[in-house]
Amino acid sequence: MSAIYTAIATASGRDGRAVSSDKKLDVTLAKPTEMGGNGEGTNPEQLFAAGYAACFASALDLVAGKKKVDVSDTAVTAEVGIGPNGSGGFALQVVLRVELPDGVAAETGRELVEAAHQVCPYSNATRGNVPVELVIE
Repeated sequence: MSAIYTAIATASGRDGRAVSSDKKLDVTLAKPTEMGGNGEGTNPEQLFAAGYAACFASALDLVAGKKKVDVSDTAVTAEVGIGPNGSGGFALQVVLRVELPDGVAAETGRELVEAAHQVCPYSNATRGNVPVELVIE
């Protein structure tokens, strides 16, 4: 693969800071209270959820545009869960909730969401590694 863009960020851990090389992203990180932290900053799962939701929405727009279907009022919500993997480490799970415009037929919507799941780089990166559930609302 020949990258057309490379994002670069540096972080100091779950309780610290994450900064992109261009300084457009500069966030305080904190463990969520559910993981024993103070919850006073964002966390890697929230950042992953935001990135995945945005990327998936763009992939959906791309595949819908090729089929001349207007999905401009679509909203994608990513729920990223983290928990023990049973081997001493941790694993992620994802639910993608896709709200399509009212004018998109159910079958068409399902086809577009499935096609976007094949195109989206986050979906391709997680496939076979992270369970991803697609929910159309």
